[in-house]
Amino acid sequence: MTVTTELADVLAAAAQRWEEVAFRAGPADRPEAEADVRLAYRAAGLAEPGEIVWADSPLAGARAAALLDTGRSVRDAVRTGPWQRARAEAYAALGPTGWALAWALTGGRLWDPVNGIVTRIRQGVAAAEESQTAAAALRASTLDAVLGQHDAPWLALFDALDRPETEGLARVARSAGWWWPFERVAVVCERPAELHRDGMSRLHRAGGPALSFPDGFAVHAWGGMPVPAGFAATMAALTVQRIDAEENAELRRVMLEHFGYDRYLAESGAVPVHRDEAGVLWRIVLPDDEPVTMVEVVNSTAEPDGTFRKYWLRVPPSTRTAREGVAWTFGMTETDYRPVRET
Repeated sequence: MTVTTELADVLAAAAQRWEEVAFRAGPADRPEAEADVRLAYRAAGLAEPGEIVWADSPLAGARAAALLDTGRSVRDAVRTGPWQRARAEAYAALGPTGWALAWALTGGRLWDPVNGIVTRIRQGVAAAEESQTAAAALRASTLDAVLGQHDAPWLALFDALDRPETEGLARVARSAGWWWPFERVAVVCERPAELHRDGMSRLHRAGGPALSFPDGFAVHAWGGMPVPAGFAATMAALTVQRIDAEENAELRRVMLEHFGYDRYLAESGAVPVHRDEAGVLWRIVLPDDEPVTMVEVVNSTAEPDGTFRKYWLRVPPSTRTAREGVAWTFGMTETDYRPVRET
């Protein structure tokens, strides 16, 4: 099988459908989800669960999975086995090149933003427990979950290729959130009540949690980065001194991005480390973090008002000259970078 233009269109359409599923918020369709869970058990050759328990968040679901008398986990039969068969047969049919292209058009498009949400949820679940032992146990419980709507990257590929092995899993994913299949009990979670993203599909919200569930479990994030509750409210009053005093390197990066590198350079009294015809090289030395290195360049084309706009290009910390930094943004070495005409 080759990835024809027609198949490529099918793959792209599946990615679009499953992107909507992955980021869907609002109440689960409980009757449909329960029927779909039972279908997934039957498709795996298992007896249906005697009870389906609903949880209002992955945190509640992880706790229920860890504490209830559920019997042994049947995740391998319900999810791992069908997954492996579908993947192996699809790979055999498509071949290495076709498989890589099919993945790029489906799961490859969705993987980073969806996996970012999964990672933040797992971190939030672990952080909900003060005891390190309890936190580790809950995080381990999340690793045993079927991710429902957040299995979208793989389900998009299997859906496009019409793999029957994963039909039950796909139907649950369209109806509900994470779930845990056990011998006697299935624990099924509600979807998020709210989910907020930025233009790069990263969890992001200034005025509250970026991700929240019906029971109050929530994740606060800024540009995909986990931040403390109330952190966003402090961004309007940022100063150079506040940024420099922040001990958490990840939060400091968020602050710098919001404050603006150009403004930080101006207000911190930074001194350029190199200057040539390509621009000006600046380096911000940060405690316990790699330095932020940027090239200031000026657009050679004037704006309507006659001014020339400045741009800031983030470059590797090892950059030694402005010209080397500009060349790097074009994927070139400083020696090879010889622009014929600047625009």
